[in-house]
Amino acid sequence: MGRRSRGRRLPQQQQQQRPGSAEDGAEGGGKRNETGWEGGYPEIVKENKLFEHYYQELKIVPEGEWEQFMEALREPLPATLRITGYKSHAKEILHCLKNKYFKELEDLEVDGQKVEVPQPLSWYPEELAWHTNLSRKILRKSPQLEKFHQFLVSETESGNISRQEAVSMIPPLLLSAQPHHKILDMCAAPGSKTTQLIEMLHADMTVPFPEGFVIANDVDNKRCYLLVHQAKRLSSPCIMVVNHDAACLPRLQMDVNGRKEVLFYDRILCDVPCSGDGTMRKNIDVWKKWTTLNSLQLHGLQLRIATRGAEQLVEGGRMVYSTCSLNPIEDEAVIASLLEKSEGALELADVSSELPGLKWMPGLTQWKVMTRDGQWFPAWDDVPQGRHTQIRPTMFPPKDPESLQAMHLERCLRILPHHQNTGGFFVAVLVKKSPMPWNRRPPKPQGEPADRRGPVQPSPEDRTAQSPPDTAVLGSKPDAGISDAEADERAEGLENDGSKRDGVCGPPPSKKMKLFGFKEDPFVFIPEDDPLFPPIQKFYALDPSFPKMNLLTRTTEGKKRQLYMVSKELRNVLLNNSERMKVINTGIKVWCRNNSGEEFDCAFRLAQEGIYTLYPFINSRIITVSIEDVKILLTQENPFFRKLSSETYNQAKDMAKGSVVLKYEPDPTKPDTLQCPIVLCGWRGKASIRTFVPKNERLHYLRMMGLEVLAEKKKKKEGAVATNENAASPGAPGDEVGAEQEAEQPASLEVPMGCDPASDAAEVPMGSDPASDAAEVPMGSDPASDPAEVPMGSDPASDPAEVPTGSDPARDPAEVPMGSDLAEAGPPR
Repeated sequence: MGRRSRGRRLPQQQQQQRPGSAEDGAEGGGKRNETGWEGGYPEIVKENKLFEHYYQELKIVPEGEWEQFMEALREPLPATLRITGYKSHAKEILHCLKNKYFKELEDLEVDGQKVEVPQPLSWYPEELAWHTNLSRKILRKSPQLEKFHQFLVSETESGNISRQEAVSMIPPLLLSAQPHHKILDMCAAPGSKTTQLIEMLHADMTVPFPEGFVIANDVDNKRCYLLVHQAKRLSSPCIMVVNHDAACLPRLQMDVNGRKEVLFYDRILCDVPCSGDGTMRKNIDVWKKWTTLNSLQLHGLQLRIATRGAEQLVEGGRMVYSTCSLNPIEDEAVIASLLEKSEGALELADVSSELPGLKWMPGLTQWKVMTRDGQWFPAWDDVPQGRHTQIRPTMFPPKDPESLQAMHLERCLRILPHHQNTGGFFVAVLVKKSPMPWNRRPPKPQGEPADRRGPVQPSPEDRTAQSPPDTAVLGSKPDAGISDAEADERAEGLENDGSKRDGVCGPPPSKKMKLFGFKEDPFVFIPEDDPLFPPIQKFYALDPSFPKMNLLTRTTEGKKRQLYMVSKELRNVLLNNSERMKVINTGIKVWCRNNSGEEFDCAFRLAQEGIYTLYPFINSRIITVSIEDVKILLTQENPFFRKLSSETYNQAKDMAKGSVVLKYEPDPTKPDTLQCPIVLCGWRGKASIRTFVPKNERLHYLRMMGLEVLAEKKKKKEGAVATNENAASPGAPGDEVGAEQEAEQPASLEVPMGCDPASDAAEVPMGSDPASDAAEVPMGSDPASDPAEVPMGSDPASDPAEVPTGSDPARDPAEVPMGSDLAEAGPPR
């Protein structure tokens, strides 16, 4: 009987056995107690005899520790969080956590369990990662923890905190990425590791455009939008999200001094799809679904992805291979096979001293293969012919003892759950010493025709790949064995066919590439002679060093409503590879069109999303504010000049109406006040100033200043009413009432009420950060800016006629629960 038939029959059989009694029905479908239904499903028994038999036989757990290992797997996974390290206010958040929220957890009991005060992860640098014995479920449901949970949700949305599993933080740390590195994340969604890599690029906050960049790829089109949402929280111009099969990622090119050169990456993160048996503590379905078949089916894909990564790694570069599986078929077997066919081009790095405090087990050097029915095969020679399609020779350890010893598989790291109360994990760090064997061909001398060269030997990855060839390269993708010079020739042929418009980086033509998911708008760079830019440059007195060539829009026709910015290196990548890769999103929003702004010599207002990147280049329209001014600006919708300090008033009174920068500089002589700089976007009206700041970012700054914001939602309507009464009160001067109305014009002249003044569904990339659009509407004016009212990832200004229903997976509350940890959504990573 098929699985579906059994599923249909089961309820019928249960109904026959239970003749209509309510109590009996409760016993069959789920337990009923005083607290109500327990989810309507029988509790999953955390036992799997085959799992225990398999790992006991492989001896992955030290002798005498098996019971602790199994006991840890049956316990819920503790909650962990990571503070975004590159932001200037990381120390302020850490201070706030230690001295306020963590102190409130002392001597607290939840459901009879004493809450342990969170502790820093001993191996994570600078106390930027913390763990507690609280599970995610208790955090969400417990009334005593409401304030702490709301803090975590809000700060996560602002990009200041990532709620990420502890072992998931290890691979980016072992990559040792630097700000000048070109980084590839091959299987990036949902994006928690990607955000760590972005942080590493921005280690020096004084540099708005690091030389390096991150290209984050995922094969699943829908999960790419979840990845965009995660990356957008960090507001970096150095991240690009692409949608490809990682096993056959196209070879990209860059323009280097007028010559096309193949792009090789300095760092590659290869966190491959896996069976996920290291995630049993949070994904309890794994207990009943686990079999060895999952690993046998994934091994080939994992090897192909790792091989493709090794091909794209620069000599001297570092690649981290990781899985959340404990199975050597997915771990050591993949590494051993990759090392064997690299013929010395790759070697395992010894990273045992790089994370002091981390407990790990060395990699295995011997293992066996087991089928789903429990049959063992110690070597490939023992596998019968009928099993050859399911079991492959690359799944076994190398036969030659010398070559096995030379691989140093003991340098791999296996993290066991009971050692530091984490999930299970596997990490291996590979360093590339020379080109892969199938790439070792001398470059073609200048002038020598390509047809004189010998035949191209395909790579093992190409020979074994089961997936269809990647047609994203318009039928002329350089295979793994093609030389760099030939790849350059073909690329030049593509770009000289006359079909490509300068500066327009659209998606690949649908005839040449199968487009899965939704078609993205093009990326159009602003031409040097575009009349749109001089008024902006003059209005904000932009520095001559401002890289205006890096500005782009998402439309080729009509008014440009939003201006985005990318780094110089990503611009290079976009312009030279637009027809061979599918780009989902890149760039940060720096300006938004505001029709009323044309009256004030500039049609574009500043966007908070990109203000920290843009601010170093702005020399005009800057108002320095005090800490008290910041509190007023963030808690009142339209404060009049008279409510602000005299210093602020003197700066604003002679300034023309329009968009402004509000800058707070900390006073080192007052250590009790906020000690990190703040840059806000605002609007100078006739007699008032308002801020355009996303809601969660506003709450973040208020928290850092010591203001209580837990009851903010409840007070929101009252505050809005009070503000309106104040504006219309007889005591207010008539010109100030007019000024308030005028200050609202940026939001009301362009779009229907309740929409984001800067948002245009046809232009905003699907999956863009909702906070940067919806919440930039001034406080209280846009109900959709409250994440409790709009599903995370939605765009309140989107027109259903323009964006297909379900186009953004983050729109669907069933897929990403409101307030949930985005880093833990989707299949186990």
